[in-house]
Amino acid sequence: MPATPMISPHQAAVDPPEPFWVFGYGSLMWRPGFRYLEHGSALLAGYHRRLCVTSRHHRGTAERPGLVMGLDRGGACRGAAYLVPAEDAAETLAYLDEREIAHYPIYRRAVVPIRVMLPDGSVGARALTYVVDRRHPDYAGHLSPAEQAAMVRGAVGVSGPNADYIDATSQQIHALGLRDARLEAVRRLL
Repeated sequence: MPATPMISPHQAAVDPPEPFWVFGYGSLMWRPGFRYLEHGSALLAGYHRRLCVTSRHHRGTAERPGLVMGLDRGGACRGAAYLVPAEDAAETLAYLDEREIAHYPIYRRAVVPIRVMLPDGSVGARALTYVVDRRHPDYAGHLSPAEQAAMVRGAVGVSGPNADYIDATSQQIHALGLRDARLEAVRRLL
């Protein structure tokens, strides 16, 4: 399958709309929430998955913040890629921006090169994803596993307990045949 065109990250819709890939590295791996034509595991170079975003909405509150994943610069990340149909482009972008940016202004929409592994081989593509802005006050930085577990433990937001997010993300990483030693260390401490 050839790489699909990618809509501009600054457009809510294009005329005519085009299909595009979305790269997920946290909850988008196990709960995308949008329709897609196909999906596969994917590799993103230049960023890595890290528990580095303070959650005051989905997995915590202002009084008891939790901690969720962010794509932080450096390294590489394996995750999931979803091909969004052209007719769903505007709706999916609006949904993703609401989910990823509305309550987490630390995230910035980005278009990144990925390698998607599909049943009939792998393809290079450009994908929409969300990366962290290290200058934002909700950037938790490089916390130790014990510090991360302390933030996660007991935190609950509108999407449920923070520990459930850690479990589901870890399980999806394992389902892709991968390991995340840092995340596993936090999970053991919970």
